[in-house]
Amino acid sequence: MQLSFADDESKYIQKLLLNLHRHHGHGLPITHSANRGWMWDIRPSPDSFQSNNHQARSETMERFPWHTDCSYELEPPRFFALQVLQPDRCGGGTLSVLNVDQLLTLLSPFARKWLFTPNYRIIVPPEFIKSPETKAIRGNLLATNPNGKSTQLRFREDIVTPLCQEAAEALAELKSVLLGPDAKRQILNLTPALLPRGSIILMDNGRWLHARNEVKDPNRHLRRVRWDARQFVIPTAQLGL
Repeated sequence: MQLSFADDESKYIQKLLLNLHRHHGHGLPITHSANRGWMWDIRPSPDSFQSNNHQARSETMERFPWHTDCSYELEPPRFFALQVLQPDRCGGGTLSVLNVDQLLTLLSPFARKWLFTPNYRIIVPPEFIKSPETKAIRGNLLATNPNGKSTQLRFREDIVTPLCQEAAEALAELKSVLLGPDAKRQILNLTPALLPRGSIILMDNGRWLHARNEVKDPNRHLRRVRWDARQFVIPTAQLGL
């Protein structure tokens, strides 16, 4: 959506999420880390270091490959929103999105089967550690949507370690498919021209992967919020695998 008024404090998003909570049963936004609240400013700045003196990858100018938000959480947020306060004016910072339902049609039954199993260790990035006791979780990469009608994915390659050979083969296939020509044909690239200042994008975090190429403008500034955290459910039929 495109706002037709100035909203540098993101009051529109905050009111929208409160109404979704009050009238449609959505959970409230989650905090980003031990020292960050609901709304998170994303900009490549020396002031953006979070807890444990680490900087989130999205706050650097480096490329950020395919991922879902908070894949390291036992209860990842179902949705996230981004508001563009200052687009990249130097040709970088393109947001790419890929539908999970379309991606799953490219995977073999073997890969889908093992991605559903809790055979992956997922590290919590240092900047997002909320409790010293939880620095990693064990879980599955695919799950059923709470309504049971669709499949969700959580994924960020650099923090996932498979715990058995079958899980490793399934993960390798997923990564290969993501880089293949069939997946590339399904990608939607949202350039700064398509997301100018005042743009807001709301996404289903479990049903869309997203990525970003390198940021070229040091003054690029987005604001993000994540909400409606839910348990990443393993289907009963998969528990015996």
